Amino acid sequence: QVQLVESGGGLVQSGGSLRLSCVASGTIISIDDMGWYRQAPGKLREPVARITSGGNTHYADSVEGRFTISRDNAKNSVFLQMNSLEPGDTGVYSCKAEDVVVVTSTVSKYLEVWGRGTLVTVSS
Repeated sequence: QVQLVESGGGLVQSGGSLRLSCVASGTIISIDDMGWYRQAPGKLREPVARITSGGNTHYADSVEGRFTISRDNAKNSVFLQMNSLEPGDTGVYSCKAEDVVVVTSTVSKYLEVWGRGTLVTVSS
Protein backbone atom coordinates (compact mmCIF):
# COMPACT_ATOMS: atom_id res chain seq x y z
CA GLN A 1 0.00 0.00 0.00
CA VAL A 2 1.14 3.55 -0.76
CA GLN A 3 0.21 6.78 0.94
CA LEU A 4 1.09 10.38 0.13
CA VAL A 5 1.19 12.92 2.93
CA GLU A 6 1.49 16.65 2.28
CA SER A 7 2.70 19.30 4.70
CA GLY A 8 3.72 22.94 4.70
CA GLY A 9 0.45 24.70 4.06
CA GLY A 10 -0.74 27.65 6.08
CA LEU A 11 -1.73 31.30 6.09
CA VAL A 12 0.56 33.81 4.42
CA GLN A 13 0.27 37.40 3.29
CA SER A 14 0.30 38.36 -0.34
CA GLY A 15 3.88 38.45 -1.61
CA GLY A 16 5.00 35.83 0.89
CA SER A 17 6.40 32.34 0.39
CA LEU A 18 5.60 28.79 1.42
CA ARG A 19 7.27 25.46 0.77
CA LEU A 20 5.08 22.39 0.43
CA SER A 21 6.35 18.86 0.91
CA CYS A 22 4.86 15.52 -0.04
CA VAL A 23 6.27 12.19 1.08
CA ALA A 24 5.25 8.79 -0.26
CA SER A 25 5.31 5.93 2.23
CA GLY A 26 5.47 2.22 1.57
CA THR A 27 8.04 -0.18 0.19
CA ILE A 28 8.47 1.79 -3.02
CA ILE A 29 10.64 0.67 -5.88
CA SER A 30 9.99 3.56 -8.25
CA ILE A 31 7.70 6.49 -8.99
CA ASP A 32 7.23 8.01 -12.44
CA ASP A 33 5.84 11.55 -12.63
CA MET A 34 4.88 13.51 -9.52
CA GLY A 35 2.86 16.66 -9.43
CA TRP A 36 0.97 19.27 -7.50
CA TYR A 37 -2.64 20.23 -8.03
CA ARG A 38 -4.83 22.78 -6.31
CA GLN A 39 -8.51 23.35 -5.80
CA ALA A 40 -9.74 26.81 -4.98
CA PRO A 41 -13.08 27.29 -3.20
CA GLY A 42 -15.92 26.72 -5.63
CA LYS A 43 -13.61 25.72 -8.46
CA LEU A 44 -12.42 22.52 -10.08
CA ARG A 45 -9.05 21.05 -9.23
CA GLU A 46 -6.33 22.25 -11.59
CA PRO A 47 -2.74 21.20 -12.25
CA VAL A 48 -0.04 23.46 -10.86
CA ALA A 49 3.26 21.75 -11.62
CA ARG A 50 4.66 18.35 -12.45
CA ILE A 51 8.08 16.76 -12.54
CA THR A 52 9.25 13.61 -14.27
CA SER A 53 11.47 10.99 -12.68
CA GLY A 54 14.31 12.49 -14.72
CA GLY A 55 13.70 15.98 -13.40
CA ASN A 56 11.89 17.63 -16.32
CA THR A 57 9.38 20.17 -15.07
CA HIS A 58 6.15 21.72 -16.34
CA TYR A 59 4.17 24.59 -14.83
CA ALA A 60 0.76 26.13 -15.21
CA ASP A 61 1.00 29.56 -16.84
CA SER A 62 -0.41 31.18 -13.71
CA VAL A 63 2.53 30.04 -11.54
CA GLU A 64 5.39 30.05 -14.05
CA GLY A 65 8.31 32.04 -12.64
CA ARG A 66 6.91 32.06 -9.10
CA PHE A 67 6.70 28.37 -8.17
CA THR A 68 9.43 25.74 -8.35
CA ILE A 69 8.83 22.00 -8.17
CA SER A 70 11.58 19.59 -7.17
CA ARG A 71 11.87 16.02 -5.97
CA ASP A 72 14.12 13.72 -4.01
CA ASN A 73 13.85 10.28 -5.57
CA ALA A 74 15.81 8.63 -2.77
CA LYS A 75 13.23 9.88 -0.26
CA ASN A 76 10.19 9.47 -2.53
CA SER A 77 9.39 13.13 -1.99
CA VAL A 78 8.25 16.07 -4.05
CA PHE A 79 8.36 19.73 -3.07
CA LEU A 80 6.77 22.96 -4.21
CA GLN A 81 8.48 26.24 -3.42
CA MET A 82 5.93 29.00 -3.81
CA ASN A 83 7.12 32.60 -3.95
CA SER A 84 5.32 35.90 -4.59
CA LEU A 85 2.08 34.33 -3.49
CA GLU A 86 -1.17 35.99 -4.53
CA PRO A 87 -4.71 35.66 -3.15
CA GLY A 88 -5.57 33.72 -6.29
CA ASP A 89 -3.18 30.98 -5.16
CA THR A 90 -5.46 30.13 -2.24
CA GLY A 91 -6.69 26.56 -2.23
CA VAL A 92 -6.11 23.00 -1.15
CA TYR A 93 -2.88 21.71 -2.65
CA SER A 94 -2.63 17.99 -3.29
CA CYS A 95 0.23 15.93 -4.62
CA LYS A 96 -0.06 13.04 -7.02
CA ALA A 97 2.30 10.23 -7.87
CA GLU A 98 1.98 8.20 -11.08
CA ASP A 99 3.02 4.63 -11.85
CA VAL A 100 4.12 3.82 -8.32
CA VAL A 101 5.75 0.40 -8.11
CA VAL A 102 5.69 -1.12 -4.63
CA VAL A 103 6.51 -4.39 -2.93
CA THR A 104 3.99 -5.95 -0.59
CA SER A 105 3.45 -9.69 -0.77
CA THR A 106 4.14 -9.20 -4.48
CA VAL A 107 5.15 -6.39 -6.81
CA SER A 108 2.30 -4.04 -7.63
CA LYS A 109 1.89 -0.85 -9.65
CA TYR A 110 -0.49 1.93 -8.68
CA LEU A 111 -1.33 4.12 -11.67
CA GLU A 112 -2.27 7.15 -9.55
CA VAL A 113 -1.90 7.89 -5.86
CA TRP A 114 -3.22 11.10 -4.33
CA GLY A 115 -2.55 12.80 -1.04
CA ARG A 116 -5.33 14.35 1.03
CA GLY A 117 -4.08 17.88 0.55
CA THR A 118 -2.84 20.83 2.56
CA LEU A 119 -4.57 24.19 2.73
CA VAL A 120 -2.83 27.33 1.51
CA THR A 121 -4.47 30.64 2.28
CA VAL A 122 -3.05 33.88 0.90
CA SER A 123 -4.42 37.07 2.41
CA SER A 124 -4.45 40.38 0.59
